[in-house]
Amino acid sequence: MKTSLKLLRCLAMAGLVAAGGGQASAADVYVIANGVAELSPEEVKEIFLGEVQFAGTHKLLPVDNAGAQADFLAKVLKMSGAKYASAWTKKAFRDGLNAPPVRASDAEVLGFVKANPGAIGYVSSLPAGVHVVGKF
Repeated sequence: MKTSLKLLRCLAMAGLVAAGGGQASAADVYVIANGVAELSPEEVKEIFLGEVQFAGTHKLLPVDNAGAQADFLAKVLKMSGAKYASAWTKKAFRDGLNAPPVRASDAEVLGFVKANPGAIGYVSSLPAGVHVVGKF
């Protein structure tokens, strides 16, 4: 009886490993913009951390997406939500800048970016009708 229970556990573990270890993989993140050309991951990071505020003549308007923020922070900014919030708290006191506004969904971010020249945001699914400046 114990042997068959051990065998069953081993088979279950093998199934989990074969299925990707039981962990969900992070979704793709698409960075979209209105009036901004291609951007490197480092440029996107600088924009979302308030280090860069203009692209040519365009005032940049970054916007966060609550639904895709965890993937964006992990893949693009390479930081946790707590570290991101802390960076913006420091930036607010030091430079008087505000963190990007947060929209609740891909649709809200897409609408904001389409309506505002210089806007830059990120979504979790490939959007139509807007310029994709990077896929991460």
